[in-house]
Amino acid sequence: MLRLSACLLLAATFAWSPAGAEETKEIGHVNTAITNLGLTRSHRVVVERFTDPEVRGVSCYISQARTGGLSGMLGVAEDPARFALTCTATGPVEIQAGARRGDRGEVVFESSTSLFFKETRVHRFVDEERNAVVYLAWSTRLIDGSPYNAVAVVPVHQ
Repeated sequence: MLRLSACLLLAATFAWSPAGAEETKEIGHVNTAITNLGLTRSHRVVVERFTDPEVRGVSCYISQARTGGLSGMLGVAEDPARFALTCTATGPVEIQAGARRGDRGEVVFESSTSLFFKETRVHRFVDEERNAVVYLAWSTRLIDGSPYNAVAVVPVHQ
């Protein structure tokens, strides 16, 4: 029992830690439903900002549904695979030489949305032909053969 409690605590610690992003910050959240008469964290939608380590001058904002209740507080709840993504230029956009190009892109953000095997990921693609950076958010959980996804585009002015 003690081992299970330690595993749950460890899982809760790492359940929301995004990887890949240079800077991630929760901007805010709204409660969408009160759980357990307000004694535990409510269901909510969280807005986070992250930056791309290989593209200067771009900030991306992702909103995600988060499950509340006791399981949400412990980090063992499965969050819905629903999110929105927007990215904007916050200064001169500079794509670093190390930014991966090609049709597979590069992961710049990921957030666990369940204890096992489900994440929200954001890939960056560089559209050299149109001089734009494209960000694709998608869920690793397949829904009827196709994952939820969202796209945002930032033009690169030179």
